[in-house]
Amino acid sequence: MMTVRHAQDRGHANYGWLDTWHTFSFNTYYDPNHAGFRALRVLNDDVVAPKTGFGMHPHRDMEILTWVLEGALAHEDSTGGGGIIRPGELQYMSAGSGIRHSEFNASETDPVRLLQIWIYPEKNGLPPAYQQASFAPDSLRNQLREVAARHPAEGGIAIRQDVRLYVGRLDAGTAIQKELDSRRYAWLQVAKGSVEVNGVALSEGDGAAGAAETALEIRARSAAEVLLFDLA
Repeated sequence: MMTVRHAQDRGHANYGWLDTWHTFSFNTYYDPNHAGFRALRVLNDDVVAPKTGFGMHPHRDMEILTWVLEGALAHEDSTGGGGIIRPGELQYMSAGSGIRHSEFNASETDPVRLLQIWIYPEKNGLPPAYQQASFAPDSLRNQLREVAARHPAEGGIAIRQDVRLYVGRLDAGTAIQKELDSRRYAWLQVAKGSVEVNGVALSEGDGAAGAAETALEIRARSAAEVLLFDLA
């Protein structure tokens, strides 16, 4: 069974420099019916204006993933980790016992759009960690590529929770199948374009929660980019 979270029903805030949509409760937006899904705590769709960003600030006890959809994002943190993240690159920061970091638009002229993902860790107080991985366009095209997991496929990022994250970029009209363990849970987020998931129409910004599903059929109604979370 798929339960849809429509894009327009998400929390929204526009601060001028930041235009952000919250799938789950975040900051001043609170919805007790949408405070996370299993270990997935935050899924924000952010657009950051040129020459602006988030100054140095603290986090702890959270697995934080950043997936850039358009533009480039500059990152620095107190572990010494840092760099510029572009589409096709995944950034991982395990806040653990405590970390400070900043994120800024790396362009002086163009906005950057990103998905900010927070996942509860399997254990609190772990040492902070940082990693970044790049995925070739062909490895994402018309398939779901595992980009992060507790025990990831080659080239993926290892995270400290029983979650598998897949990313796919689908050409219009393409259909792909993904088998699932019916004892687990799934969250599919449409980052770009529009798709049908097991016959349910989803547009950009929509998400869908699945329980007791044995398979997903994802059919692209237009060129699309999707993220699939496979959760315990």
